[in-house]
Parts: sequence; C-alpha cells; structure tokens
Amino acid sequence: MSSIDACLAGIEKINRRILSESEEKRRKHIRERSVSVVVPDLGTAFDMRLTVGGLTGLTHRPADRAAPEPQVRVTVDSDDLVALSEDRLDAARALLGRRVRVDASVGDLLRLRRLL
Repeated sequence: MSSIDACLAGIEKINRRILSESEEKRRKHIRERSVSVVVPDLGTAFDMRLTVGGLTGLTHRPADRAAPEPQVRVTVDSDDLVALSEDRLDAARALLGRRVRVDASVGDLLRLRRLL
C-alpha cells in the first residue's frame, strides 16, 4: 500500500504529463471538470479540477466525508495510482482489468482517453 504522499506525488506526475502536451491539444481535449480520485485502501479521496492549465485546487479528504458530486470520479488503489503515474501500468489495461474504475460521461471518457 502506497502512502498519501506517494499518491499526491503520483497525481503531480500525471499533471506534469498533461501539461507536457501542447496547449492546442489540451484545449481540444480538455473540458473543465471537477474530478475526484477515490483511493479505497487509504480511505481517502483527492478532489481537484481538470482545466486546460492542468489539475488545480488539489485537496484530500477522508473518503467517507461527503463532498459535492464530481463530474468525473476515478476509483483506484494507491499502488495502482502510483504505477499509473510512473507508466508501469497501462491505463487501458487497468480499466479493462477493473483495477481502475472511471465514472464519467461517455464524452468525458473519450476526451480523457485521447489526452492520456
């Protein structure tokens, strides 16, 4: 089990990956959305906004504490979150293998897939 700090570092790596894309590509594929990453094995959730400028407003809270309903919810164990951020786990395989669950509209899923 990875720590909260390791998960925060993983989210930052994912943010840097998003920001490494051209602004043109980000504008094409990103629509501003509220995002919650729920990490059940740590009993925590990370809330943020996905914007053309990357992931902003990152906070974390206990997963059982109520929060506004996000437009995109990702559920992933801590080790898998870190592995995804380090490219040791392929996102498509993680989704198909049910190691990552994404609750979002079909349009959001397609845009995110193109970006990642």
